[in-house]
Formats: sequence, C-alpha cells, structure tokens
Amino acid sequence: MKNTLLIILFMISCQTQDRQSEDLKYHYPNIIFYEIFLQSYADSNGDGVGDIKGLISKLDYLEELGIEGIWLMPVHPSPTYHKYDITDYYSVHSDYGTIEDFKNLVDAAHKRNIRIIIDLVVNHTSSYHPWFINFSKKKINKYRDYYVWTSDKELISKEPHHWHKVNDSAGSIIDNEKYYGFFWHEMPDLNFDNRDVRKEIINIGKFWLGEIGIDGFRLDAVRFIFPEEKVEKNYLWWQEFRMEMQKVKPDFFMVGEIWGEDIIVAPFLEKGIHAGFNFDLSFAIIKTIKEETDSGIVEQLIQTRELYLECEPGFYDAIFLTNHDQNRVMSEFNGDIRKAKVAASLLLTLPGIPFIYYGEELGMTGEKPDEFIREPFPWDYNTKDSCQTTWEEPEYSIQENVPSLNEQRADKLSLFNHYKKLIKLRKSYKSLRYGDILPATVKNPGLISYYRNFEDETLLILHNISKNEIKISLPEKASSLKKVILTSLSAEIQPENNKITIPPFTSIIISAGP
Repeated sequence: MKNTLLIILFMISCQTQDRQSEDLKYHYPNIIFYEIFLQSYADSNGDGVGDIKGLISKLDYLEELGIEGIWLMPVHPSPTYHKYDITDYYSVHSDYGTIEDFKNLVDAAHKRNIRIIIDLVVNHTSSYHPWFINFSKKKINKYRDYYVWTSDKELISKEPHHWHKVNDSAGSIIDNEKYYGFFWHEMPDLNFDNRDVRKEIINIGKFWLGEIGIDGFRLDAVRFIFPEEKVEKNYLWWQEFRMEMQKVKPDFFMVGEIWGEDIIVAPFLEKGIHAGFNFDLSFAIIKTIKEETDSGIVEQLIQTRELYLECEPGFYDAIFLTNHDQNRVMSEFNGDIRKAKVAASLLLTLPGIPFIYYGEELGMTGEKPDEFIREPFPWDYNTKDSCQTTWEEPEYSIQENVPSLNEQRADKLSLFNHYKKLIKLRKSYKSLRYGDILPATVKNPGLISYYRNFEDETLLILHNISKNEIKISLPEKASSLKKVILTSLSAEIQPENNKITIPPFTSIIISAGP
C-alpha cells in the first residue's frame, strides 16, 4: 500500500512538472499537424502531379487554416505512385522536384512557424534499391546481408506469402534461398541484426535532420523492424535511433505507425518513439458517431493515457480520424456533414497531438482501393486555381460530392470554416492544448461529455452525437461555467437555469465568463 501511494505521488509530481515546463509558449510537438500526399496536393508546373514548389505556394493556405506542422508522405525516389518502396534515401522523387526545392520548402515553412516531418520507411526498401540489386552480383557481398534470407523450408512454409524467390535476367532462380518481404515481393525487409544496416539508417536520419533541416519523422511499420517474437529488439532499436537523432537535433520529433491496441503501443514510448498514432481512438470515434451512441470514448482515452504515463511520464499521444490507409471519414459517414463536424469537434477538443488528413477539412470522400482515398485536393473545380493536380481522375471527391475550397471559404457554415474555427479555438485555450481530460457526470447515451482543464482554466465540452435533441442539467461542477464559446450551429445556444438544450449532431463548449 505504501509503495502504491509513493508511485501515485511520483506520477502526480511528474505531471505537474511537465505542465509547468510547457508554460504558455509555442510548444513543439504539441501542435496541430496536417498529413499531405504531395502527388495530389498542388502542382506548380502544369504536369498534373503535385510537387514541392506547389506546396510552397500553398503554405499561406495552411497558415490560414491554422496548421502548425506538416507530415509529408514519402518524397523519395520510388517505382510506385505511393513511394513506400524507396530506391534512394538521400534524394527526392524527380516528379516532386529537387533536394534544393525541399530545402526551400523547409525554410519557407519555418518562416511561418510550420514544422516539417517526413515519412521515413526503413522496415524495407524497394527491390530496385542499389543495395538489393547489388547483392546478386556476387555470392559474397556485404549488401546481401542487408536483407533477410533463408533456405529453411520449414520456416518458409510457416509464412509462404512473405518469403520470395529471386530470379536472374533469364528467369532462373538464384540458389535455393528466399528473401523476406512482409508487405510485398518488391519490398524486401532490411536486416536490422546487421550493424551496418543500423548505421545506414542512422546516417539517413541525421542527413535529413542536419543537412536538410526537417523537424522529425513519421515512422512507417514500427512494429515490423524485427519479428513479433523479438519485440524487445524493436524497442531497443527505436531507443538507439532516438538517442542518435537527438545528437543532431535535441528537439526532433518522431511519431510511429504502430497498428495495435494501447498495450502494444505503450512499450514503444519508453525512451523510444515520442508518440504512436492512437488507432483505438480513431476506430472508436468513427464507430460512436456512425452508431450515434457513446462507446465509452472518454473512459477509454483516460485509461490509455494512464497506461502510457506508466511507461513514459513525458509521453505524447497522436490522435486522428482517418489517414491514407483508411476509408475517408466523410465516406464513413455517408456524406453527412453534421457527423463530420461532430467528429472534427471531438478530435480538436481531446488531449493529444491532432493529425488532419489533407482534404478532411473539406469533407473529401474516398474508399479503398488506396488510390481513391488519395485523390487530388479540390482547390477549384473550374480550374481557376493553376495548382490543381490531375494525375488521377477522381471517383469520389468530385464537384457533386465535395465543395471546393474556394466554395467553402465563402460559406460560413462550411466544414472548412468549422475546422478553421476549431483550430483557432484549440490554439487560444491552454486547456485544449495542454490540459487533462476528466469525465463529466452527464449521463445520456447520445452525449459525449468531458472537462478539459489546465491551471485555472476549465472547459465543459458536450457533443450530441445523435439525431435527437438532448436536454440536460449541467453538472454541479459546471455551475460557474456560463459562457458558450463554440457551437457547431449558427444559432446561439446558452444555458438557462443551469440547463441546456443541445440540437442533434451539435458540439458545445462552455467556459467561465461574464
């Protein structure tokens, strides 16, 4: 009992120190990020493909929206459109521009206080990478050991879809060994038991942080560097990588794709990955709003944050709705803008580092296969915007389904303006950026309610996720909260006699005020 009390006191002490150190200043990485597929975003030269110069020309838009950080999906040379199979880690794809263009992007973004992180894909390379091509020139070659090989038939039979043969130019199989490629035969896995491989990856990271000046990485396939049965090696590798990157840029940030429940994510946070994407929360938000019944989001999130705190007192949590691997959130809601607004309100009022997928703020739609969830950003359907990309003919995000940015700018009740208002609000209130989350004692299956508080600032947040009007009495703790600072409707809503009526699919934030 005594030991338990000491642990609790220690945790409270750590939380207090962390909050005090954050202070009120601009704090990285606790900012609002925006994920961009460069190919679909903005085209500067009229070839239909988005590029670096196009993105530079749109930084004013991101600043207008309130974005403080950009996550770029892979920018390196690659034989595929998505570029998650890299052939050169020290360059950018020629369709996107040059390394000098990228340096100009970093400089231009930094002048606007916008950070840049890039997708770093190191679980595997492309089978067209020189390391993989060179292995076959000689049986004894250092690059051969950069990858994972076996001739063990029993081992191969356990995962037949992940072990692949190599053919020479005549189509003959080269020896009896097969290489491991977890995701695809053109994505051979790197061998991180090889110290030279680890050095290569560390040098790549240092190049982008030191020479190019980026601010961090989104790390792909974090769980699969080593096999699941060797998960301890995964933790140690990411700790090593973090330690080496800090030598170049002490405040760099890395967020990991760690598909799995919070108990799987948590150990990666201990002196390793700064933050893992909260897939559990993503799934819960979508499910809750689709079913119009609270699935226990607040309780689940509090439990997750307590678990993370046990592993790493200085943890971060990366929160999002959907990303480039999932059906777009507006498609999940069958085009219902009311549900999209509630989802946005949830995301941007919960604790964590919010990540917005490009076009989410416009209600872009899209369902698998992947090309259709990575369609061109609709700046203007009448091509008044010269940066409109055309590399792909959109199937989902078309004029009949998704108003363009230029249309939504002029509509005060548009989804774009709702995101813009929420982002401004999050940046204005310390409790939304830094604060704790506490459950509010308001019981209704169609209502999600919680407090966000930091120092002497407290907000009560209410989300009606149902199609029905909800009338509630405000909890006793909220008796001093009288001022509505946000509603997703145009009509003004105010508490009367400590009671409030919340229209369907509406979010309300109440603070202390005159």
